[in-house]
Amino acid sequence: MKEEIRIFFTAMMFYTQLPCPKWVDHNPEHLNKSTRYFPLIGWIVGGLSFLVFWISNILFDTEIAIMLSLAAGVYITGSFHEDGFADVFDGFGGGWTKTKILDIMKDSRLGTYGVVSLIFLFGLKYLALHKLSLTFGGSTLYIPLLFFITYHSLARLTAIQITFTSKYSREDESSKSKPIAKAYSYKEVLGAYIFGLTPLLILASFRWQLILVLIPLALLYVISQRYFNKWLDGYTGDCLGAVEQFAEVITLLTFLVIWKFM
Repeated sequence: MKEEIRIFFTAMMFYTQLPCPKWVDHNPEHLNKSTRYFPLIGWIVGGLSFLVFWISNILFDTEIAIMLSLAAGVYITGSFHEDGFADVFDGFGGGWTKTKILDIMKDSRLGTYGVVSLIFLFGLKYLALHKLSLTFGGSTLYIPLLFFITYHSLARLTAIQITFTSKYSREDESSKSKPIAKAYSYKEVLGAYIFGLTPLLILASFRWQLILVLIPLALLYVISQRYFNKWLDGYTGDCLGAVEQFAEVITLLTFLVIWKFM
């Protein structure tokens, strides 16, 4: 049990800015094993983001509450995934070879492709969350809380799947400040799927059609894996961040379509 607690806090230390016990270190073995808790981190980020949304909605209005909840998610993760999303757009937008793409993604400067991509990313998130908030406006707190937790956990599961089936691309094992787990056992795979899918299964008990969100997420996984393998012969931490952000938007938009038409 102590070992599992240490592994969990390792995941929280690497993937969030939340305070962790001082005895949590940067053990590579624990980082590899922490993959099993990556979607569980989504529970925490989604839950805290919803808390900010709920309180802000009482104090202000829905529009401001959504903006503050998005800001809370960015703060909690240190814009970890958003940075990867922007870097991928800069890299693939400005590079035409593996070396050039990797060099651009490693550059700490943000380019036009990255800036524009973030504008559209947050715009879509805001609009989707606003529409969804109207659909469950009369629901108990339980339903919207599940929505927040589910879209964060599913996004992280979608991203981490790539590491189970592809290799790390950088030959020098460097990726700015984005540590990458590179060794897995069945425990990591099983844990990721359990923590990634459980919130969705609970949410689907209220409306079973929501389970259909797995179809576009599966397509995102397949297309992303093939695309990164084609250009980079694998993935980087930035690639995972980009997939995670794409998955968040796809999950929200799919939920919106299902809630509206089914």
